[in-house]
Amino acid sequence: MAGRRGAGGTPATVALTRARVPFTEHPYEHDAGAASYGLEAAEVLGLPPRQVFKTLLTSVDARLVVGIVPVSGQLDLKAVAAAVQGKRATMADPAVAERATGYVVGGISPIGQRRAHPTVLDDSAMELPVVYVSGGRRGLDLGLAPADLVRVTGATVARIRR
Repeated sequence: MAGRRGAGGTPATVALTRARVPFTEHPYEHDAGAASYGLEAAEVLGLPPRQVFKTLLTSVDARLVVGIVPVSGQLDLKAVAAAVQGKRATMADPAVAERATGYVVGGISPIGQRRAHPTVLDDSAMELPVVYVSGGRRGLDLGLAPADLVRVTGATVARIRR
C-alpha cells in the first residue's frame, strides 16, 4: 500500500520531500481505544512488529533525546543515556514531548520535529530493508530505508532496546 510522496502534509513528509528521501505513506484508521499506538499500526498495516518503530522522548541529564525502538520491544533508558554520553535518562513528560516536537503523543515522528534533538536509533533497524515510523499524526506511518532515517535525523545507531 505505497503512498504518494509528500501527500500527507505533515512536517515529517515535508522534511523527507525536501531532503529528497524516498518514502511511502501508510495511512490507517486509528482506534482511539488502542492500548499501544505502535502495535496497532503494525497489526492494522500487516507488518511485523520488529519493523515498526516507536519514537520516544527521554530526558538525559536534563536534555531531550529521541529514542527510536521497535514496537515489539522496550526502550532501555540506561542504553539511551550511554549512547549520548549521558549519565541518567528518564522518560520525558508527555506535555514536554508534545511542545518540543510539535506532534501529539501517539503521532510523534522522529522526522520534522519543531526543534532538532539528539536521536538514537536502535541498531536492529539496520538489519531491515525498510522501517516504519510515525508520519506525524495518529493513523499515519511512513516507510523508509533505515540509512535514510539516520541521515535525515542525524541519529546515532546503538542497541537501545530491551
